Amino acid sequence: MTVRTRFAPSPTGYLHLGGARTALFNWLLARQTGGQFVLRVEDTDRERSTEESVQAILDGMDWLGLDYDEGPFFQTRRYDLYKEIIERLVESGHAYRCYCSKESLEEMREKARLEKRKPRYDGTCRDRTEPVPGVEPVLRFKTPLDGKVVIDDLVKGKIEIDNAELDDLVICRSDGNPTYNLSVVADDIDMRITHVVRGDDHINNTPRQIHIFNALGAPLPKFAHLPMILGDDGKRMSKRHGAVSVMQYQQEGILPQALLNYLARLGWSHGDQELFSLDELKTLFSLEACQKSGSVFDNTKLLWVNQQHMAQLSGAELGDQLQLELKEMGIDTAAGPSPEKLAGLLRERAQTVKDMAVQSRIFYVDDVELDPKAAQKQLRPVSLAVLQAVQAELQSESQWTAANLKQRLDNVAQSLEVGFGKIGQPLRVAITGGSASPDIADTLELIGQERSVARIGKAIEYVEKRSAG
Repeated sequence: MTVRTRFAPSPTGYLHLGGARTALFNWLLARQTGGQFVLRVEDTDRERSTEESVQAILDGMDWLGLDYDEGPFFQTRRYDLYKEIIERLVESGHAYRCYCSKESLEEMREKARLEKRKPRYDGTCRDRTEPVPGVEPVLRFKTPLDGKVVIDDLVKGKIEIDNAELDDLVICRSDGNPTYNLSVVADDIDMRITHVVRGDDHINNTPRQIHIFNALGAPLPKFAHLPMILGDDGKRMSKRHGAVSVMQYQQEGILPQALLNYLARLGWSHGDQELFSLDELKTLFSLEACQKSGSVFDNTKLLWVNQQHMAQLSGAELGDQLQLELKEMGIDTAAGPSPEKLAGLLRERAQTVKDMAVQSRIFYVDDVELDPKAAQKQLRPVSLAVLQAVQAELQSESQWTAANLKQRLDNVAQSLEVGFGKIGQPLRVAITGGSASPDIADTLELIGQERSVARIGKAIEYVEKRSAG
C-alpha cells in the first residue's frame, strides 16, 4: 500500500501554527514512506473563503518548504463528484430528504435542553416517503440507531462512540451544496487517502465520516488526531495569545527550518533531543510517538531553537538570509561590508535574522543616533582627550584591518596611561551609538575608516558642547 496523506485547510484566514504542524506531520509521514502528500483546499464555505487566504496558505507552504505531490485541489470545483456520491447514498437508502423547518428544528433543540438531553435531530423525516409541497429539503445521512463506532486512533488509542450520541447529519443543504463531512469523505475516497492526520478538534466528525465510508463500501483510512497547541494559559492557542500567520514568523526573522523543528516538538518527541534537521525528522518521525495531550507554545523556546539553527548555517547561507532581511529594511548592502562577513561577526549576538539585520544597520548608514543613557555615561568631558587621540591614531592607519586597529588602540592606551576599558567604552558609543557591540576592532574594520573617523568626530563635538554647557 502506498501511503497517501493530505493537508486540507479552509481558506478563511492565514496558515496558522496548528495548520502548519498538521501539514508538517502529513508531509513527514508521506516522505519517510515514499508516499504522496496531497494539498486540498476546502473552500465550500463560500461566505468566508477568500482568494487572499488561499494565497496565504500557498505562500506559507512554500516558505516552509512543504512541497506537495498533488494539488492544490479545490472543493468548489468538485461538486459533480459530491452530487454523484449523494445520489448513491439516497439510492442505497443511507440518506433521506428532510423537510423540517428551522422553527421545528429549534423546537426539537429546546425540548432536548429542557429535558437535559443532548440537542439532536429526532428523526422526524427519517421514514417519510411523501414530499412537502413548496419546501426544498435538505438531505440527511441515516445514522445507525444502535451499536457504536470504534476508532483505532494512531495517536489517541481506541476511541468508542455510541451511535445513540449521533444524529442524522445533513449531508446536502437545500440549495444543493454539500456539507463538510460529505465532501471530506468523497474527496478522501477519490484521492485514495490512506492516513487522515488532523487536529483532535475533528474527533467528533470522525464517527460520522466513518459511517459514510461504510455506507459507500469504501476502505477506511487510518486516523490520527493530534493534540491542540495551547497558549500559556493552557487554552487552545488563538489570536489572544498572539497566534499569527506562519508568514509573520518569516517577517520576524525566524528560519523556516527552525519553525518546523519547533512545531515537530509540539506534540512529538524522540528521547530528549531538541534539535532536528528535516532529514532527521523524516527518518525519526512516527505518529505513535506523538503525545495525547496538548503542548504549550513557548516563544522563548522557539527563539532558542532558531538561534541554534542559525549557528548551524554556513557563513554564506546566513549571509544570504541577512541580505534578504536587509533588503526588506531598504538597506543597500553595497554601501558597506558583505552580509556574509557581517553575519560572521553578529551570529553569536542575534536570536533571529531580523535581530541581526537591526544590529547591522550601523554598518551601512553614515550617521548613527546616540543612545541618551549610553552617551550620558560614556561621552563625558574626561573622555575628550581619549576620543581625540583615538581619532588621530585611526586617521593615520593605511591598512584598515582588525589586527592593525587593535594595535592602534593599544598605542593610545599606552600613551595616555589608561586601561583599555577607558578607551573602548566611549569609542563604542561613538561609532555604534550604544554601549554594546561585538569586538571593537572587528566592528571598526567593518564600519570602515571614513565612517568610523567621522562618527568619532561627532562624538567629540558632543563632548565639547557638553563641556561648554
